[in-house]
Amino acid sequence: MAAHHVLSVIIFVTCIACYYNSCYCGFVFDDISAIKENRDLRPHTPLKNVFLNDFWGTPMHKEQSHKSYRPLCVLTFRWNYMLHQLEPMGYHLVNMLLHALVCLIYFRMCSLFLPETSSFVAAMLFAVHPIHTEAVTGVVGRAETLSSVYFLAAFLFYTKATKRKKSTGWRYLVLSMLSMATAMLCKEQGITIAGVCTVYELFVAQKLRVSDLQYFVRWALSGKASLLHHTWTTEATRRLTTLSLSTVGLLLLRLQVMGSKLPVFTRFDNPASVASFPARHLTYNYLVSVNVWLLAFPCDLCCDWTMGTVPLLTSLLDPRNLATLATYATLATLVFVALTTDNRQQATVIVMSLALLILPFLPASNLFFPVGFVVAERVLYMPSMGFCMLIGYGWSVLVEKRLGKLAWLGLMVVLLSHSCKTWLRNTEWESEYSIFMAGLKVNQRNAKLFNNVGHALEVQGRFQEALLYFNKAVSVQQDDIGAHINVGRTYNHLKMFKEAEDAYLRAKSLLPKAKPGESYQARIAPNHLNVFLNLANLIAKNATRLEEADMLYRQAISMRADYTQAYINRGDVLLKLNRTKEAQQVYERALFYDSNNPDIYYNLGVVFLEQGKASQALAYLDKALEFDPEHEQALLNSAILLQELGREELRKVARERLLKLLHKDASNERVHFNLGMLAMDDGDSRDAEHWFRRAVQLKDDFRAALFNLALLLADEHRALEAAPFLNQLVAHHPNHVKGLILLGDIYINYVRDLDAAEQCYRRILELEPDNIQGVHNLCVVLVERGLLVEAEACLRRAHRMAPHEDYVLRHLKIVQSRVAKMGGAHAPSSAPSFSAPLPHTNDSSQQTKAQMPDFTSKLPEDSTIEQQQNTKKLVRVGGEEKTEEQSRRKETTERDNESDKQQEKAARVKVEHSSTTSENHGNKHRDTSGSEAGSLVTQGGSQVTPSESLVTKERSQVTSKVAKQSLKISQETHQAKPRKTTPLVTEEERDSS
Repeated sequence: MAAHHVLSVIIFVTCIACYYNSCYCGFVFDDISAIKENRDLRPHTPLKNVFLNDFWGTPMHKEQSHKSYRPLCVLTFRWNYMLHQLEPMGYHLVNMLLHALVCLIYFRMCSLFLPETSSFVAAMLFAVHPIHTEAVTGVVGRAETLSSVYFLAAFLFYTKATKRKKSTGWRYLVLSMLSMATAMLCKEQGITIAGVCTVYELFVAQKLRVSDLQYFVRWALSGKASLLHHTWTTEATRRLTTLSLSTVGLLLLRLQVMGSKLPVFTRFDNPASVASFPARHLTYNYLVSVNVWLLAFPCDLCCDWTMGTVPLLTSLLDPRNLATLATYATLATLVFVALTTDNRQQATVIVMSLALLILPFLPASNLFFPVGFVVAERVLYMPSMGFCMLIGYGWSVLVEKRLGKLAWLGLMVVLLSHSCKTWLRNTEWESEYSIFMAGLKVNQRNAKLFNNVGHALEVQGRFQEALLYFNKAVSVQQDDIGAHINVGRTYNHLKMFKEAEDAYLRAKSLLPKAKPGESYQARIAPNHLNVFLNLANLIAKNATRLEEADMLYRQAISMRADYTQAYINRGDVLLKLNRTKEAQQVYERALFYDSNNPDIYYNLGVVFLEQGKASQALAYLDKALEFDPEHEQALLNSAILLQELGREELRKVARERLLKLLHKDASNERVHFNLGMLAMDDGDSRDAEHWFRRAVQLKDDFRAALFNLALLLADEHRALEAAPFLNQLVAHHPNHVKGLILLGDIYINYVRDLDAAEQCYRRILELEPDNIQGVHNLCVVLVERGLLVEAEACLRRAHRMAPHEDYVLRHLKIVQSRVAKMGGAHAPSSAPSFSAPLPHTNDSSQQTKAQMPDFTSKLPEDSTIEQQQNTKKLVRVGGEEKTEEQSRRKETTERDNESDKQQEKAARVKVEHSSTTSENHGNKHRDTSGSEAGSLVTQGGSQVTPSESLVTKERSQVTSKVAKQSLKISQETHQAKPRKTTPLVTEEERDSS
């Protein structure tokens, strides 16, 4: 017993040593869909959804569902997520420990049929076999390891049931049935333990021989067949009956869950499935030998064996048929030996090895029904148990034949080489780029591998390199719709829109053509519908082709009524067409098919914002957060709406949401900015300055943060600290009028640089000839220069422009008084002129840039709306949103909308984020004059001495802009979806080739 424990420890340590480096791998391949993008893992998702949806989080009743029902495995993923969210190490650690547990249980099972040393050899070989790397290192492989735990437990319980008395045997039989059900709920292969237990009952527990079979067949033909003449049959029949009924019940339940429908796979996933006789049958039987070869010689491993990896066998003359014959001949020989040998142990080991090898493999063999792959290494995890047991027995035979040294030497070589191969193979699973490049080293016929390498490069922004791989995928598989979609998407990234549209049109032309009397929806793979969305998204960038884009969305919806992504994108186009009511109806229709989708609730919030219904908009944003508390756009925009309401308790909620965003992504400059605006609202200028400075550090051309930071510093009489930020602002945004006004103020009041101030004001008047502040402040410059006559004419013009502005009239009278005393003569300049031109103001490139029209599809960056205590009515003027009534106050807040696009990553969805930024203009200016006629009074009413400068006060409005750009899911697909062949919305859609 002590020796058994020591051997168990060795097995456990070996597992950890071989797979330790897997803990440093990330999420790759199917992990993206099953973990990162699966909403069922999130704690806010109802737990019942785990039992209603498939392995990938898609409702089982949907057409695009993969029908993989593994709720217990998903529960373990959810447990991982609860502990450490999306940190990969925890997921890999659990997989490694599960594999070690399987090895220990497997060691115990082998001990039932083999000597302890031979069982140890089999368990060690199983522990280090390289074919298991996909099942252990790939996180989704947990379905194999977890199912295997209960698979082996069910078998061990059944063996105990056969050895116990009737009173205790039933207890173990029930435990065996429960373990079988659990194994099946972890992965479908678990149900095959019923066949293994049946084989054990007949050929091991009851020692059925060939003569018994002959007896049964003879009596069956005579119509009087009965096995009851054996004394063992009563108890055995009861156990087998219980086993059969349990299996049938579980299978019926499984069929009920999947709606009695098999999943639909494309011909690219499994080319032989659409081939005719004899190609289909020859290919499927040849695949058996391919799997046996991988178990015996796991040298050329590949993460994906679909598409053209294994060319079809179209003729009996194909030499690969010899491998098929050799495989079946070997299996037949082993069966014959097991049934005819007088060596009881030999027969038992061979029979059980073959049962463990063949039965778990049958569901994935394509022999009874097509599956979504040609070969999959991870499905060999269970079958390898039988293979390793057979090798362990063969090793013991060599030892018994006095070939012990050779046997031990061979064992050491195999274990060492397999361990090294496993360790190295783990490193290839480190990232998507590494695993797919490793696949290309051994497989150049699979277009999906080229697509996936291209996608990995695309994520890194290496679009030119990605395009090479996508084009290679097209050359390998010219009718691969997904490869053409990927080419089009990459051209889109490279701003080569004409080439992108051509690629999408080629992909569209490859879609199956409708036939009279045949349902088109049933004939097209769901993921290939994404070509309509990609093409429509591209066309929608041109405002004159929005109707054409809408037609493509409607065409996609007509082919699949529950295509929620098409509804979402169509709603975005309808908003651009100002058909907000229709957009609302489209989103509500999408909710009918996907009532748990937070993006749809968010978009409805956007629609109600467009309609000016802030309270309803906030309700939908909160609803989006109910389904996804991490929804970045909903968090940001709901926080700003709460801030707009002006109540202290709501500002607290807004701050909590912004801090939550900050915790998720500390590099989001908009979050820092809005935290600064909240601090301003609370009167905490120190915190506001901190957040504004941080926002500027993250984005040096962040116009709203630059302006508000400068304004805050100027308001605290730190004008010389504000000046660099204003220079930075106008360098990036030379048309920023308010920044120019404030900078001009600083040049006059603090720097005493009249030339630079004049440049600021003249630039303002170039942009806005009727800007009263610019005109008046230019008049001030003339006064400071001593050009009183010109200043008088200037102020007269200002008075005509704004006859109701008292300060303009008052300043005009002061200047007129001074001119009258001087007899109308030009006074000499009373202030020195310093040449300090405004940085970049006269730069021709900047001027050209400022004058260039913006042909992009982004929202205007200067969209603003007035923030008042009462309800606001918005009007759209030339791309800007402003209030009909402008408030004039000493403290002014301007909130600009920065319309940069952001990418959403937990749910792998590409969205155009709407963000909200603000500019707070609360600077207090002074209105002074050096007139001998008396002191001038500022607009606020305070008196200043004659030596002070004459400076206007900027009449600005309190404005705020809540982002109202719709969330648009861009179905730009990556034709790189591995075995999960249904559409899954990610950062950019990843589909099955």
